[in-house]
Amino acid sequence: MSDKFFYKGRQDARQHHTAYGGFQTNASQKSGSRKYPLTLVVTNEARKQEVEAQVAQTKLHANISVDTREGAVESINELTALLNKGGTVTTAKSPSRNDLCPCGSGIKFKKCCG
Repeated sequence: MSDKFFYKGRQDARQHHTAYGGFQTNASQKSGSRKYPLTLVVTNEARKQEVEAQVAQTKLHANISVDTREGAVESINELTALLNKGGTVTTAKSPSRNDLCPCGSGIKFKKCCG
């Protein structure tokens, strides 16, 4: 007998994909802003002044703490990620077949260079 005639019970409604994704869905949370400052840890005062200068130069906001314990590790990963972020890549639009040729010949691209 076919399974389609048996009652399988109530199926639960599916959850929304952003409820459990683990990624930031709120685009307004910009790291390094006044509301969401970077959290940085350095090992001495001299290094703190260097990092503060970098943060001020890039116009970011950060909470920098000094950890002078034995074996302390410096944590400035958030800052280096923002500093090494690549720029937007833009490409020039190539001419379509019936546009004038960019070489300046005055004829269509398809008959000249295309």
